[in-house]
Amino acid sequence: MAHIDYFFSTLSPYTYLTGTRLEDVAAKRGATITYKPLDTMTLFTRTGGQAPKDRHPARQAYRLVEMRRQAAQQDMAINLKPAHWPTNPAPSSYAIIAAQKVGGGDLGALVQGILRSVWADQKDVADDEVVADALEAAGFDRGLVNAGLLEGAEEYAANLEEAVRRDVFGVPFFIVGDEPFWGQDRISDLDHYLGTL
Repeated sequence: MAHIDYFFSTLSPYTYLTGTRLEDVAAKRGATITYKPLDTMTLFTRTGGQAPKDRHPARQAYRLVEMRRQAAQQDMAINLKPAHWPTNPAPSSYAIIAAQKVGGGDLGALVQGILRSVWADQKDVADDEVVADALEAAGFDRGLVNAGLLEGAEEYAANLEEAVRRDVFGVPFFIVGDEPFWGQDRISDLDHYLGTL
C-alpha cells in the first residue's frame, strides 16, 4: 500500500485550496496519509524562500491573482486578505497532531475545516474555540484542543526538521517514498504516480 507524507501549514492558502482532493486521490489509490503540520515561515527561512510580505510587490500581486483563479477553479470561497492572517498556527497544528494520534474522526475534514476558518470564514485559528469547533465538526473530541500540548509542540518542531531534511521548501508538499510533489496544483501528478505503483 502506498503512503503519502503530507507537509502543510494551517495558514497556507494553497493548503486550503487543496480541499479534499488529496483524500479523494488517496481513497481512489488505496494510499494512506500522515499529516505533518509545520511552521511555513521558518521553513522558508531554512530553505531559501521568503515570507509573502517580504516578496517583491509584483510577486505579492500575482500571488493574489493566482489564489483568486485557483479558488474559482475549485469553486471555493476565499478572502484574499483574511482578517486573521497571519496568526499563530501552533494551536491548530497541535490539535491536528493530537487528533491524528487519537483517531476516530476525519483528519482531512479537520485540516480543511481549520483552513476554511482562515480563508473563507474570517476566523482566528489561534483561538481555542475556533479549533475546538473544527475538531467537533470533524468527529473529534473538542477537548483535544488542550490535549498533548508538549507532545504536539515536539512533533510540530520535528515535522519542520524532517521537512528540511527531505528537501521540502513550501506547502502543501506531498512525498511518496522518495517522490516529491509540491503544490495543490500537482494533485493530478500525484494521482498519476500512485497509479503506476
